[in-house]
Amino acid sequence: MERQAVGFGDQRSSLAPAVGSECHFIGGTMKPRRIKQSAFAGIALSFLLGAPSPAKAQDASTAYPKMAPLEQYLMADRDAEIALARSAAPESISRDAEVLVLGRHGYETAVKGSNGFVCLVERSWGQGEEDPDFWNPKVRSPFCLNAAAARFYLPRTNKRTELALAGRSKAQVLDALRAGVASKELPAPDPGTLVFMMSKQGHINDRDGHWHPHLMIYVSLNASAAWGANLEGSPVIAIDAPLESLTTLLIPVRGWSDGTLDMPQTGH
Repeated sequence: MERQAVGFGDQRSSLAPAVGSECHFIGGTMKPRRIKQSAFAGIALSFLLGAPSPAKAQDASTAYPKMAPLEQYLMADRDAEIALARSAAPESISRDAEVLVLGRHGYETAVKGSNGFVCLVERSWGQGEEDPDFWNPKVRSPFCLNAAAARFYLPRTNKRTELALAGRSKAQVLDALRAGVASKELPAPDPGTLVFMMSKQGHINDRDGHWHPHLMIYVSLNASAAWGANLEGSPVIAIDAPLESLTTLLIPVRGWSDGTLDMPQTGH
């Protein structure tokens, strides 16, 4: 069967989800506005804006108030973690990427790469400041970062992981990140960052499961206007993370890394 190209269709929709709450996603907070998107991006945004009700958020916070035993975050099958990490990007990219796996003392190189990409499975402490899944041991977020994204993002991931595995509280982890950004110990993003999150095997939180396949670009805080993000008809979704002086741009795509299509139903 011929592999179908990944990309947006040309359908347009007046879908404009009513929103009134913040949305937290992979290290950031978005204060969304009522906007029109392409049909697919509008549906993706409705998923993203599907913030839990106060009761559900309270239940999640109660369920994951602190870090669980380390064994619950580790994957016993190293090969399975490598495969999950690689599922973040098409095989043409991930097969030659460096692959990191989580060990008892942090991320370790499991596979040497040759194309500059780095793939890993991020755990729950990579979530946003107010996300109720911050300590959720079920979270498995496969990332494949290009070289520019790896230079910027891995120091932050390693810092979060080091502190979490050392038994620090959520507040201590976030305070350390804030201090690292202020002191420039944690670098600002270089131009050209790109992250593939196209795995349908991941679990980014209990609300959305693996959500939709998408790309991410890291830019400086409040730079979203230059990218046309969150504007009518734009597929680009911007999420601000003031804690880390960072904006993440999400660009939903129609295909998973294995070439199959993600075909959300309108009105879902």
